[in-house]
Amino acid sequence: MATPRIIKKYPNRRLYDTETSTYITLAEVKDLVLGYKEFQVVDAKSGEDLTRAILLQIILEEESGGVPMFSTDMLANIIRYYGHSMQGLMGSYLERSIHAFHEAQKRFQEQAQVLIPKVPPDAFSNIISGQPIPQVMGGYLEKGAKAVIDMQDELRSQAYKLFAGFPYAQPPGAEPPETPAPPKATPKPVRPSARKPRTRK
Repeated sequence: MATPRIIKKYPNRRLYDTETSTYITLAEVKDLVLGYKEFQVVDAKSGEDLTRAILLQIILEEESGGVPMFSTDMLANIIRYYGHSMQGLMGSYLERSIHAFHEAQKRFQEQAQVLIPKVPPDAFSNIISGQPIPQVMGGYLEKGAKAVIDMQDELRSQAYKLFAGFPYAQPPGAEPPETPAPPKATPKPVRPSARKPRTRK
């Protein structure tokens, strides 16, 4: 496996590309991503890996200035899953969804190029529903995230139904089930006395 390209980040927020020995901008780091170049951003002093932070910064700039991919509702739902027991499931589900979407788009472009070889590759960016790819991807991920949330709600609902007889199985804020009153004791019938009546002499 090839060694990733090392980019050093200095305290003045400048990024230094050790391969070209030049300072680069965030836009140039984005070009590395678009070109499928392997790279790693590290803190110039501590050596801490800052790659994720830089990628998140690129996403923030794209969401703020370009065509946003994530709706407000989807971002809110993603935030709600931090610290949640299903955080790992949501992350892996979104990762697989992005990979599947990317592979489907790549196959579509390859097949289209075989059928229509003279059409430039970027001509297919607006083919799907007449929308830019970011919006299509955002809608795709939003549906995927909603599927995870619906699945979680369904699991919770099934669990409540399964353990409905136990007091701890009640959802938060729900009133405990009424305990049936014990049956009233039926009075015992009075038995006649077994003694013989006394006779007078």
